[in-house]
Amino acid sequence: MAKAAGFVKGLGLMDATTLVMGSMIGSGIFIVSADVARQVQSPGLLIVCWLLGALLTIVAALSYGELAAAMPQAGGQYVYLREAFGRLWGFLFGWTTFVVIQTGTIAAVAVAFAKYTGVFVPSISAGNYLVGSGKLGLTTQQLLAIAIILLLTFVNTRGIRTGAVVQNVFTVAKVISLAGLAGLGFLLGRNPAAMAANFHDFWRGASWSWSAVALVGTAMVGPLFSSDAWNNVTFTAGEVRNPKRDLPLSLGMGVGVVSALYLACNFVYLSVLTLPQIQTAPEDRVATAVVAVMFGPVATKIMAAAIMISTFGCVNGLILSGARVYYTMANDNLFFRRAGELNAETHAPDFALYIQCGWTILLALSGQYGDLLDYVIFAVLLFYILTIGGLFRLRRTRPDMERPYRAVGYPVLPALYIVVAGVIEILLLWNKPAFTVRGLILVLLGVPVYFLWRRKEGQTG
Repeated sequence: MAKAAGFVKGLGLMDATTLVMGSMIGSGIFIVSADVARQVQSPGLLIVCWLLGALLTIVAALSYGELAAAMPQAGGQYVYLREAFGRLWGFLFGWTTFVVIQTGTIAAVAVAFAKYTGVFVPSISAGNYLVGSGKLGLTTQQLLAIAIILLLTFVNTRGIRTGAVVQNVFTVAKVISLAGLAGLGFLLGRNPAAMAANFHDFWRGASWSWSAVALVGTAMVGPLFSSDAWNNVTFTAGEVRNPKRDLPLSLGMGVGVVSALYLACNFVYLSVLTLPQIQTAPEDRVATAVVAVMFGPVATKIMAAAIMISTFGCVNGLILSGARVYYTMANDNLFFRRAGELNAETHAPDFALYIQCGWTILLALSGQYGDLLDYVIFAVLLFYILTIGGLFRLRRTRPDMERPYRAVGYPVLPALYIVVAGVIEILLLWNKPAFTVRGLILVLLGVPVYFLWRRKEGQTG
């Protein structure tokens, strides 16, 4: 592979915005509300969880907008952490991103795509083994997931415009699907019995105490991570034509639209189903249960098609953006050198895409990506807190840095994010220590790896 001079500035405002939205919308909004409802036991607190998740995500996105406009470089959040706190913190983010955050999410979402394909092709299932059995086997579901990962990796080696076109088409389709779910739910699906039960006693089960705060804080994990990956657009900053304007705008608009759709869908869930029906939806498929009220037995296929569209676009966005982090790390001599090269013809980071693809496939074959993602929930939120903390640090240490856009509500809103997210972290440590401690261990394993890379850098000059 010949080396190219640099990335092509191929992304406009619409491309960046669809990357934000498409990376956020996966399968979470269709299923997460069931688990949240079981935890909070209240229609009002269910909405509070999604509303607080939306507000936190919007504040974080607006804060990242300042960093993105000031440092419009490939790698995004990796660069912000490196510049604010040093190379070690940037590496720990990149390490965790490669080992599980990006690759584990790609694997999980690709398997979700294959799972819902099974609604139309029953032979595609987690129980249909082609080779072996158990953890040593290969199922038709895994095979399709791997095929999707390979296909979209190849698509993104064709250049940023090819990947962006796929992203635009599928993001528009999934936004229409979500908007359709919300609109048709309000127009056709409203159930007087459910509305009376949910909205006439909206705050039942809610006690205004520390225990309620702890309950909401822990339950917010679902809404927060259904909205995750909005930061992926910052990874592609080196390919945005007008990054100083378009990155803050795309973050604000993309996160705002998706958050509004998520809230609308949850109000629809409460308008169509009683809280017990939401809590006990088969396989947590709340959206399918809602559509079943409106359209009957065909609901399963309608929602399966919508989730297939959603997950396909999500996988594409994650594959496209993740490789840019490893590219930047490689150019800092903190990753495999070839990952820092671009294809001379397409200006795509081919090797970074391929190595991401290889590790993702191994995770998909292992079936362990779900456990790994649970472990790093704490770490993902920690990196968001650190990055917004970097906003404060860079304002102090580099006051002369050009800042075409300044974070809305600074310093109050970014500080509020750090406080609220910090409380959630404490609650996760208290209530789910098994997951949080393992997540921290996974991050900290990056420390010796970092020093090994530094040693290698010193040996090669």
